Amino acid sequence: MRRLCDETDARRLLNPGPVAIVTTSWRAGTNAAPIAWTAPLSMNPPLVGCVIHPHRHTADMIRFSEEFAINIPGPRLLKQTHFLGTQSGLNVNKLEAAGLELFRAQRTEPPLIEGCLAWIECGLQDVIAIGDHTMFVGRVVGVQALEEAYAQHWLLESPEFSPLTYIGGTRYAVIGSPREAVIEVDTLGALVTETAEEREEREEREAREREFREAEGLDEIE
Repeated sequence: MRRLCDETDARRLLNPGPVAIVTTSWRAGTNAAPIAWTAPLSMNPPLVGCVIHPHRHTADMIRFSEEFAINIPGPRLLKQTHFLGTQSGLNVNKLEAAGLELFRAQRTEPPLIEGCLAWIECGLQDVIAIGDHTMFVGRVVGVQALEEAYAQHWLLESPEFSPLTYIGGTRYAVIGSPREAVIEVDTLGALVTETAEEREEREEREAREREFREAEGLDEIE
């Protein structure tokens, strides 16, 4: 059954995507903020976008420094990730308060967060006002990832090495259960939605379920 949603629900329906902790550095200060709205924008040149409210301290830091880094955390950093979103970098050194360890980036000044699964270093390419938010377009200048987590795609072999995604409020999830899409077409070029093997597996599964229900008396009419 379908239900009508508010137009603002579009942002939540377009998640999940990996949560990004954006780190910035300007003069003697550093800052970090979790961002749910990120997206690849171009392959050549490699561009990514981070959508941030213009009143956020992170937005000012990116404008002033003209660079930023994207840190992609896993479930080990769940509490730290959410903590960073509850504080303002104007009032506290959030990275220090969260107890996060840092290491030096290869090409940019913003520090990278130890314990994350992947890191993307960016120089600021463009700033685009969109509605009540601002898209900061970054030109990718460096990428690193843990071998246990990524090899040209997210491996998702273990929750420990799978990225967090933001659902809303205080709720997060871990991306998992990868599936391989193998398709077949018939002689007319139409998609075969169920192969012979899949049909056999389904029929066996349904037979087992019927046997279980009959053994438990679940199909009896009371």
